[in-house]
Formats: sequence, C-alpha cells, structure tokens
Amino acid sequence: MFDGLTRGLARRLSRRLTRLASRMLVRPPIKVGRVARKTAQPPPPAVLTAYARHAAGEVREVTAFGANPGRLRMLLQLPPTPPLPGAPLLVLLHGCGQDPVRFAAASGFSALAARLRAPLLLPLQSPQNNVQGCFNWFHPADTARGSGEVASIRHMVASALRRYAGDQRRMFIAGLSAGGALTAALLAAYPELFAGGAVIAGLPVGAANNLAGAISRMHYAPAEPRAAWVARVPPRRTGARPPRRWPKLSIWHGESDRTVHPANGAALAAQWTGLLGLPEAPDQDQHPAPMLRRRAWGNSVEHWSIAGFGHAFPIARSGGTSDPYVATAGIAAVEHIARFWGLDAG
Repeated sequence: MFDGLTRGLARRLSRRLTRLASRMLVRPPIKVGRVARKTAQPPPPAVLTAYARHAAGEVREVTAFGANPGRLRMLLQLPPTPPLPGAPLLVLLHGCGQDPVRFAAASGFSALAARLRAPLLLPLQSPQNNVQGCFNWFHPADTARGSGEVASIRHMVASALRRYAGDQRRMFIAGLSAGGALTAALLAAYPELFAGGAVIAGLPVGAANNLAGAISRMHYAPAEPRAAWVARVPPRRTGARPPRRWPKLSIWHGESDRTVHPANGAALAAQWTGLLGLPEAPDQDQHPAPMLRRRAWGNSVEHWSIAGFGHAFPIARSGGTSDPYVATAGIAAVEHIARFWGLDAG
C-alpha cells in the first residue's frame, strides 16, 4: 500500500514540476565557474521526472547503470533543487572502510555539489571484492581501461550524465587513500572522460600490481626517475596514440601520513607532470601558511603538502566530524580543489 502511495505522489509531483518548468521564464546568468557562462534554462521535463523519483538531497542506489564488471554499487546524491542542465558531475571515491555518504558530507563535497546544483556520484566498494572495503587500485584487472572497477565507474558516470543532462566537458573525480589511488588509475585509463581530478593521500598509477606490492609501496616509497613513473601508465589500448589532453590534477598529502608514505604524493606529481610534458621543477612554490606548501605547474598540476598532518582529508573547521578520516588542517581542501578545477566553490 505504501509503495503504491509513494508512486502516486511521485507521478503527481512529476506532472506538477513539468507544468511549472513549461511556464518558467529564462533566468539571468548564474555563476557556475570559470567557463563561458550561458543563460540558465529550466531543467528539461526528463530531468524533472527523474528528480521527482529521487528526493532532494537524498542518496539513492541506482542498480541499472550498465555493465558492472567490477561489481561495485552506484550511489547518487542530488542537490536540494533540480540539477541545472549542463551542470558538472562530481565523483567521490571513499577510502578503506569509509561510509561514502558520511565522507561526502564531512569533506564538504556534498555542500559543494549542492551549491553547484550538480549530481554527486558515490561509487561504493562491495565486501565481496575487498573485505576491508578498499577499492582494488593495485589489481591490473581493476585498473585497465574497459575492465574491472574502473569500467564500472565509467558506466556509472555515463548513466548519471544521461539522467541529469550534465556537461560531459565538466566531469571531475576525487578520492582519498585507496579511493585516491583508484582516482589516479581512472584518470589514466579514461583521460578523455574527466576534466580534472584530485588525489588525497593516494598513490601514483602503477605503484603496485598485487597486494604484497601495495602494502610495501604504501609504507616504503623509494625514489624513482620521473620517466620510470610515466612508463608505468598503461596505454589505453595496444598501439594507441597518447590522448589529446590529460586531466588537470590536484594532489594533497600530509607529511606525517603513516599509512601512505608522503613520497607517493611527490611521485604522483612527477608522474603527472611527465605525462603532460611539463618541466620537473614547478613554476610556483608557495607557503600560504606556516604548515602548508603548494607547488604548481601552471594550471595543470598542483601538489599540496601539509606538515604535521596524517592520513586524512583536510578541512578547515575544528570540532571533529562523523568521519575519522576527515581532519582539521586549517585549510578546506574541497574549496581549493574546486577553484583549481575552475568551479565556483562559493
């Protein structure tokens, strides 16, 4: 009985929203980032219909999103108002054992998506894949283009894009720890898919190809030439040409991280600047605050180091959070990441 009532209310709400959209006048331009701004149009009826089935701010699981070779789950959070046509799509990958919804809220990504009126995609690892809830960033079968976990997330992205008429030129992904390492793998496997990424307390692409190697690399990160790291990025397919562009990348690492050695952040910066053909030395080396250091290569790669900070996602506020892997660092990483991506964070 309650299911029938819910469906009836959803249908009536959908019809009402559709009628409202047809009567809406064109709104003035809305600031949505440092891109060519277009006048915001009412969400099309198809988007409103999908939105009516998916309550504002609610996180729902989507089961029919396409092929799922990595056996992951797709969670999707919508903003409090219907997503704008052409809004960006944000993807956030959790770390080992994290609740993706709590992580999104504590890190600030939920609030960012709401301000941008953008969907937030939260892929979720299955315990059948990894008993600790970690993404399998060290399994070649899960990181190669067209296979495993990266392919599952690729299909999730395409599904969310279709459902909510997002801008395929403005898709961004971030991840923490194991999620950060898989973020790097996704950017390497599908460079044409994302405009930018952020890796927090993660590792470079190809850092390990089995569990033993992963554990070793996390705790011990010997220096290697930049060319060696570039060579570890697998080609998208045999004989394929390099992509026309690589996504911009924001890297964050605590200097006191005892879970993933901070040298892995430096290795990822070397790898990504090498892929982009940038000089080894940054053109900016700043200390915005006593404990913070930011090195940047133009507007393509940035590497933040935080002295005295451990294995967590950095936030500015104090007082604790519901997620033990989100911690006060005196800087809101999500705001700086959004600006680096060219989005309006506030």
